[in-house]
Amino acid sequence: MDSVRSESPRPEAFMALKILVAGGFGVGKTTLVGSVSEIRPLSTEERLTEAGRPVDRLDGVQHKTTTTVAMDFGRITIHDDLALYLFGTPGQDRFWFLWDELAQGALGAVVLADTRRLADSFPAIDYFEHRAIPFVVAVNCFDGARTHCADEVKDALDLDPTTPVLLCDARDRGSSKHVLIGLVEHAAASYEARLVHG
Repeated sequence: MDSVRSESPRPEAFMALKILVAGGFGVGKTTLVGSVSEIRPLSTEERLTEAGRPVDRLDGVQHKTTTTVAMDFGRITIHDDLALYLFGTPGQDRFWFLWDELAQGALGAVVLADTRRLADSFPAIDYFEHRAIPFVVAVNCFDGARTHCADEVKDALDLDPTTPVLLCDARDRGSSKHVLIGLVEHAAASYEARLVHG
């Protein structure tokens, strides 16, 4: 039987940082949040229907049967005084009205990408670039998909040279945690640079 972690009082300096996990439809956002969350993630997955077939492109994800219709939520504690709250965004254009609400107060974002459908990453990248929200691109290395190095992906997406590109397996807790650490480090560096350069 798993031991239950007792809830100890939070330190006075406790900080919770909000992180978005974004990307195209079926790229693995729900999987990443679920793999790294220390709590049972809140998920708003619903079954795909015939009515959504004309708008939900299943190219490359023909076996997908569900979709996020609002958000996913998870939490990971980094230290006693620091936790990350993860908000997975819906991937389809018709749910983008939720993004502005989810993005308020976010430290930064992970844009999850699939190299088989790399163009699906552009809307999320554009969204965060235009709002000056720090982000990293995390390439979800799917089984059977051709592997590309980070520099090839960066060139294909025409990213700013300072934007990190990380390779990951969204199913693996350690790999997902590495992506989140990379984002926190990048966001800290971005905010520090803004303070220095005004």
